[in-house]
Amino acid sequence: MKKKLVALTGAGISAESGLATFRASDGLWENHRIEEVATPEGWANNPELVLEFYNQRRAAARAAQPNAGHLALAELEQDFEVVIVTQNVDDLHERAGSSRVIHLHGQLFEARSSHFDHLVYPMESDRIDLGELCEQGHQLRPNIVWFGEAVPLLELAAQEAATADVFLVVGTSLQVYPAAGLVDYVRRGTPIYIIDPTRPPVSSRPNLQFITEPASVGVSQVAAKLRQQG
Repeated sequence: MKKKLVALTGAGISAESGLATFRASDGLWENHRIEEVATPEGWANNPELVLEFYNQRRAAARAAQPNAGHLALAELEQDFEVVIVTQNVDDLHERAGSSRVIHLHGQLFEARSSHFDHLVYPMESDRIDLGELCEQGHQLRPNIVWFGEAVPLLELAAQEAATADVFLVVGTSLQVYPAAGLVDYVRRGTPIYIIDPTRPPVSSRPNLQFITEPASVGVSQVAAKLRQQG
């Protein structure tokens, strides 16, 4: 039976494909304040601005291509049972070939009702415009988990982390909660590889290794090491 590998991925892996990332240091995302475009309050204040912001993010994601980091994670499925838990809302993991992807923060290419959370629709175009309604007559919004909203798939992700034989952290600062807390669900003694050019703050524990490389380099290095170990 294949060992189970769970990878928590963040903005760093998508950044290598050219997608803009939110950096908390200046509180801006593509020149917009986070409060304006990634909170329920921002949506209530100016839904047209929020819709256009994500329309632009969607166009950028559509133009981007999976990088070597995405591809290396997908290739690990040849030797491991792989579950990707991603903080990213793009579809680059799926396009690289990963078959099990949990999107903690929602999916860019889905729309959902602004009133009924269970009404989610795959998008037929790259735009949601003001006046586009769900079947119950409410405005459609991006199917994105904004700051201040619950993370519906967190429990599922925690279950996957708790049953991992190997745990990878790829391209995330481990600063955004509750996703960053998934490391705490990993069983003691389970190998954890943190792949990031910087060293994210994480409590010291057995079998923790830092690979101070970008995802496009570091994932392949870890994959080679894991295959050697068998």
